Amino acid sequence: MPMTSREMINYLKKHGFIITNQSGSHIKLFHPVTNRTVIVPYHNKDLKKGLEQAILKEAGLR
Repeated sequence: MPMTSREMINYLKKHGFIITNQSGSHIKLFHPVTNRTVIVPYHNKDLKKGLEQAILKEAGLR
């Protein structure tokens, strides 16, 4: 089942990411230990499967 943007942000926060910046409808999260930065679009729709996988891969969680 696809995640919403809010669910993705909460999932990343549970894995140590912190919100550093928001520009328009995109939120930037940073992990202080791994120095990884991830940008998540913030809207009410579900994230597409490919985007969801790309965000998790960029975060180092897949």
